[in-house]
Amino acid sequence: MYDNFSVFVSWWLNHYKKKDLSYMLKTGKGQKFFIFYISFIFIMMIFTQAQSFQTEGSNNYFDSLQEKLVNDGFDEYEIKALYIRPEVSFETKGVSLFFVHSEARLDYDQYTVKQQIKKARRYMKKYNKELSQAQKIYGVDKEVITAIILIETQCGTLLGNRSVLNTLSTMASLFDLQVRRMLWKEISDIPELTQDKFEKKAKRKSIWAYRELKAFLDHTIIEGVDPVEIKGSYAGAMGISQFMPSNIPTLAKDGNNDGRIDLFNHADAIASIAFFLKRHGWKPGINRKKAQQVVHHYNHSEKYVDAVLKISKLLKG
Repeated sequence: MYDNFSVFVSWWLNHYKKKDLSYMLKTGKGQKFFIFYISFIFIMMIFTQAQSFQTEGSNNYFDSLQEKLVNDGFDEYEIKALYIRPEVSFETKGVSLFFVHSEARLDYDQYTVKQQIKKARRYMKKYNKELSQAQKIYGVDKEVITAIILIETQCGTLLGNRSVLNTLSTMASLFDLQVRRMLWKEISDIPELTQDKFEKKAKRKSIWAYRELKAFLDHTIIEGVDPVEIKGSYAGAMGISQFMPSNIPTLAKDGNNDGRIDLFNHADAIASIAFFLKRHGWKPGINRKKAQQVVHHYNHSEKYVDAVLKISKLLKG
């Protein structure tokens, strides 16, 4: 595992060539500069050690995960600096939902009632320009786009309050046997969960979550956003469109042409949903059977698919 101080020193030394250090020691001004940096390193040593004590019992779950990320090409210093931040922690409560969640239990009919349809109509009126543009460019009915946004985030009003970084890091870290054992001790009292079922799902989900975590970190680097600040669902889905991070590079779109992809922006979210459906086969005048197949790619629940198509029909009516 990594020592915070040694990581920092390695990073600092990589920013200065040997000849630069030699020059520092030969000049008075350089000597003062060098002494300043030695003092700074000493302060950083104290700071990082204090941070490690503060986060003991939570971030140490992520030691092997950090090593894996670095081996896969992420900057060692940046990864270590990220995972010692006090906002980063192991999401025991949140991740337990992965092992008991059932899409079949969700009541999607709640989104087809009159009050919800009125909310969707208001949304369509407010974002008519963005929806019409997406329909024109991608050939996807604006009612279908709106139906998905209604179900996913209540028209952008409920975006999730869990840290995407913490959620994905927690699930991804379960490739480590020791971490799985620690988590099992915490959630073994869940009635419908056996250890065998937990082990099988944890191993499978850790592979999926690690892929999503890498995509998430890549996205934050490209867009220049702080990964700690992004909130999402219990599964790590993010934004108004509730995209998983791995969908962003190929399916997310810059709907307002500002040079960025921000799924918390309505124009970008609307364009991204439209492009997602188009890429999976949506065409103007599509029949119901084919429409079901396309929407199924967005969410594999048949009840979800039926609700989307029912809502879109009500919006057209």
